[in-house]
Amino acid sequence: MEKPNLKKNQKLDLDIQDLSYEGKGVAKVDDFTLFVDNALPGETVNAVITRINKNFGFARTLNVVKESPDRVHDIDAVYAQTGIAPLSHLKYDKQLEFKRNQVVTDFSKMGLKDITVNPTLGMESPFNYRNKAQVPVRQVNGKLTTGFYRRRSHDLVPMENFLIQDTKIDEEIIKVRDILRKYKVRGYDEQNQKGQIRTIMVRRAYFTNEMMVVLVSRTRDISHYKDIAKEIMDNPEVKSLYLNVNSKNTNVIFGQEMTLLAGKKYIDDKILGHKYRISPRSFYQVNPVQTQNLYQLAIDKAELTGKEEVVDAYSGIGTIGLSLANKAKHVTGIEVIEDAVKDADQNAKLNGIENADFVVGKTEDVLDEWAKNKMSVDVLMVDPPRKGLANSLMDSLKNIKPKKIVYVSCNPATLARDLSLLSDTYNIGDVTPVDMFPMTNHIESVVALTKK
Repeated sequence: MEKPNLKKNQKLDLDIQDLSYEGKGVAKVDDFTLFVDNALPGETVNAVITRINKNFGFARTLNVVKESPDRVHDIDAVYAQTGIAPLSHLKYDKQLEFKRNQVVTDFSKMGLKDITVNPTLGMESPFNYRNKAQVPVRQVNGKLTTGFYRRRSHDLVPMENFLIQDTKIDEEIIKVRDILRKYKVRGYDEQNQKGQIRTIMVRRAYFTNEMMVVLVSRTRDISHYKDIAKEIMDNPEVKSLYLNVNSKNTNVIFGQEMTLLAGKKYIDDKILGHKYRISPRSFYQVNPVQTQNLYQLAIDKAELTGKEEVVDAYSGIGTIGLSLANKAKHVTGIEVIEDAVKDADQNAKLNGIENADFVVGKTEDVLDEWAKNKMSVDVLMVDPPRKGLANSLMDSLKNIKPKKIVYVSCNPATLARDLSLLSDTYNIGDVTPVDMFPMTNHIESVVALTKK
């Protein structure tokens, strides 16, 4: 294919044919693909080209010439520009369709054409759902400023309302920002590796309303830090305040050094009636309403009778395993991060659950050991990272042969690949996409596989 004569900063009218998996409009110029920010199928937009690669390019909508009936008007374009809410210009029911279609498309590519994909399980109110915020801090015009990066850049867009975060978190970030300004604390200067506060992280427990604040600083010596800590803790909802030191020139948010400045080491929250302790580094689902729906769906698909040996792979702090323990004979959680296993053990004790234990290790290694010892698994719950199930785990599954696998996926492409690899040995049930991240292009799905 010959690349058309397109240049960066060139303006042109484009007819939008489709949406990419990232939620960008797809346009063709002489068969050359352009991915267009803030554009919907059926629209004609006037756009400016922002980048041209060998096989495709990117463009940004300047104005909409012919508009889709699915376009939303009352949401600020800044949310799409920063990548916080890239689908915020698309009506919510159409977002749910888009996510289901993405699962169908990925399955189709892997030849999985006979699997039923149910409608996406959405939210009644798809805004202000996030229980955790990690907000960048920079020095802008001489002032410590919070906001978010413009897409594909490190330019900070000052923001106070983040649309998809708990409103109490947004309010807390402003309060912390103003306290830091009061004591003349400087925001991080990434270019010159100067300044102090890089990130403000706030977690808020949905069911208990407890908040945790973590200040991520380039240096540990923050002047007036005791006064700052006292003022932050004046909010009765803030139960925990940490200082994290990250002196490296990196995109990784946390450094190794984490110091409790005030309050307790953790905050408490609940999922499906069970209590969980959440520390600064804990993996904890960010959408509390949909987490309960997602876990309940996984539990329902497991069809437990109380006689099953259940393995919860990638178990984290134990949230899925402990949620189903009262329906199983025994639950074994497997997790590679030692601190998460300690948290999971603590959470089991906290809830008086005696038929669950957690081990440190890779799931495939533990299952191989079980297979050698002729131990069996009735139900394997897997909730892997975006890369899906490791090849070595696939080999382990052939050895241990769980009677049922319940797969919770955060990436339909790797889910489709893994189901294709397992389809010789397992019957694949219907798939339900769950909208854990409204206004974004991310999709979770749940499916049960039964041994043939």
